[in-house]
Amino acid sequence: MDWIVLLGSGVLEAVWATALGASTGLRRPLPTLVFAVALLASLYGLSIAMMTIPVGTAYAVWTATGALLTVVWGVMRGTEPVTLRRVGLLLGIVVCVVGLKLVS
Repeated sequence: MDWIVLLGSGVLEAVWATALGASTGLRRPLPTLVFAVALLASLYGLSIAMMTIPVGTAYAVWTATGALLTVVWGVMRGTEPVTLRRVGLLLGIVVCVVGLKLVS
């Protein structure tokens, strides 16, 4: 269950990072609100997951999930370039996260 909470928190990390970018320096109210709510929920979920998952593992999975999904969202919106090298490196992140789960 804690791994599901951790992955959900990673998804929320991508949400708050994207909302932060859309907030234009926290000047737009709706993206700023989404940023604040997603940030708090993401950190809360991370803290819950860290009660049973080692801190280093949980943090690595949380940041990797957020980073991966933020890039995927950018690619889907057309604001991030897609190259074979980038795809390969993103797949490397996925492999590392799965590896951390397998050895935990």
